[in-house]
Amino acid sequence: MPVVSVLMPCYNAAATLPDALRSLKQQTLTDFEIIAVDDGSSDDTLEILGSWAAADSRLRVLACRHGGIIAALNEGLAACSAPYIARMDADDCSHAQRLEYQVAFLNDHPEIDVVSCRVTGFPAGQVRQGFAIYLDWLNALLTDEDIRREIFVESPLPHPSLTFRRESLLRVGGYQDRGWAEDYDLLLRLYLAGARFAKLEGYLLEWREHPQRLTRVDSRYSLENFLRAKAYYLTRGPLAGRDSVIVWGAGMVGRRLGKHLLRQGAPLTAYIDIDPRKIGRTRRGLPILSPEALPELWRRSSSPVVLAAVGARGARQLIRQRLTVIGLREGQDWWGVA
Repeated sequence: MPVVSVLMPCYNAAATLPDALRSLKQQTLTDFEIIAVDDGSSDDTLEILGSWAAADSRLRVLACRHGGIIAALNEGLAACSAPYIARMDADDCSHAQRLEYQVAFLNDHPEIDVVSCRVTGFPAGQVRQGFAIYLDWLNALLTDEDIRREIFVESPLPHPSLTFRRESLLRVGGYQDRGWAEDYDLLLRLYLAGARFAKLEGYLLEWREHPQRLTRVDSRYSLENFLRAKAYYLTRGPLAGRDSVIVWGAGMVGRRLGKHLLRQGAPLTAYIDIDPRKIGRTRRGLPILSPEALPELWRRSSSPVVLAAVGARGARQLIRQRLTVIGLREGQDWWGVA
């Protein structure tokens, strides 16, 4: 049995697959298998996999009819035999010591279920500003506390950078299709199950940016579907047992989040906003109040919670400062969700 199985779904990846496989061939840890799932590619992906498998017995190729990434991931997961599962995409590259470091970390920290690493975007000339900002944010979140605190802002762990304990992944049901991003869904289920996360300080994965990434072309990765996922898991996690949910932000993000929270049965009571044009009005029949009204609103409930849902850059830090002044604790009394 290998110590780690690398799970790699492949779909029309002929242009990038050789680089991904080469990066795995160069790993300093050699006791691994690669489970590569060809998801019904129409280019030369399957032929490339077959050629590499003929030269390296650690590579196992599963050829499937095209069913999408979730089906491919679960098909591959069922074939993985190692106690650790490392994710890898066919358009990314792992640094030579990635598997060595992540396996050693899990061996040394039995309390950790999932380990990630810092990542760099490439090719440099194609990394968009929004992607670069996202990378800066997630690369700053290293500890379990950091990751859990901001898990409802965005996915704080890049999926192709993860190495899981197989038992932890299977315990939450593997990959599931709920109509939104499968990787974020998995992380949120692990979070609710009490899994512990870690991120290595080293930059051990190169994450490829290109126009055909699923996050660019698949509607499951749209803002609306991310908000649906957040509302679904918020109501089953931080909002469970709360008698008052206050959304800070009556703009586009807050409005759309509020809609999905109400659909999930959350006890939404008010919005907070700093825009004088919105204060005093209502959103979905609920009042829009100024930040100065929050302390009194907070005291009216026995178990309230605030969700900061303002998408503008820097807004969350300003909200954090104001909530800290009135004694609210991030990750207990309030969460960032945008």
